[in-house]
Amino acid sequence: MRVGSFVLAAQYPGQGAGEALHRAVRSAEVADEAGLDTVWLAEHHFVPYGTCPSAVTLAALLLGRTRRVRVGTAVSVLPTVHPVALGEQAALLHVTSGGRFTLGVGRGGPWVDLEVFGAGLGAYERGFPESLDLLLRWLREPSVGASGERYAFREVPVVPRPADALTETPGPEVVVACTSPKSVRLAAERGLPMLLGMHVGDEEKAEMVALWRRHARESGRPPEEIAAAGHVSAGVCQLADSRSDAVETLLKAMPGWLKQGLEAHVTVDGRARAMRDPYAYTELLCGLHPVGTPRLAADRLAATAERTGISRFALLVEGSGDLDATEENLRRLGAEVLPRLR
Repeated sequence: MRVGSFVLAAQYPGQGAGEALHRAVRSAEVADEAGLDTVWLAEHHFVPYGTCPSAVTLAALLLGRTRRVRVGTAVSVLPTVHPVALGEQAALLHVTSGGRFTLGVGRGGPWVDLEVFGAGLGAYERGFPESLDLLLRWLREPSVGASGERYAFREVPVVPRPADALTETPGPEVVVACTSPKSVRLAAERGLPMLLGMHVGDEEKAEMVALWRRHARESGRPPEEIAAAGHVSAGVCQLADSRSDAVETLLKAMPGWLKQGLEAHVTVDGRARAMRDPYAYTELLCGLHPVGTPRLAADRLAATAERTGISRFALLVEGSGDLDATEENLRRLGAEVLPRLR
């Protein structure tokens, strides 16, 4: 089992973006020191829900600031960026970090981002498979050309090459955020592990893993690849000497952040959107994830792994909104929870 942190660089009420980003950077450094496996970085535009607009840029900084921990994007939003540009950045980070980089990609949402970056709604609704396949080719082949609906260009060499069949050097791992049966099938057909959101519990995640495995088998993926797929479960982790104290910490801070962060999202086409009740959503997360004592947290993670077959976790540890509390949470996760799992 591999446990990592999930960094949103969340901007809480009364905070500036600089404070949120400083907490994000510092928490990654502490995660490295505390023995966590991976730091996963979220990406958002124009909203205080998350103040990092480029997960690959922040990943580059953190790969330079750390020595051991892996750094992954969770996720880079593929419809708003050219797949080749993202592929070049991923290759650069993979090669220069000694293979410590993981590229997580996702479809994002129907947000105004699509208008600002000139992608259009079609890139979100129809273009994700084309973009994903072009990205994968860039990460695996020596030269790439394209003749698709959205991307068309002459063949060009891949420089730097992240993968080399002659030396058996693999490229960076690619993970796909999945929220629907359609995205599960897309990932499975390509043999790519899934990143599953923190809003769903063990039962639904187990169903998605089973669906992934079925589609992967039907697509002819190798049995050993299917068995070894390292799916990732996103969640929340808050540690305290009692469960009530841990829950209280999150209920005091997270609803305010969720309210201002989620309300700031603007759809590109004016479509109606329903927003979760921030307090009820925080209570839901406390019930689904390792929130409580270190022993409870370890038991919760072990139970999720057993029920779902998922072996990797990306845990939001900045739920207090406070830097000192976030650092303490990470250190306790490394010192008091990980030994119980290993």
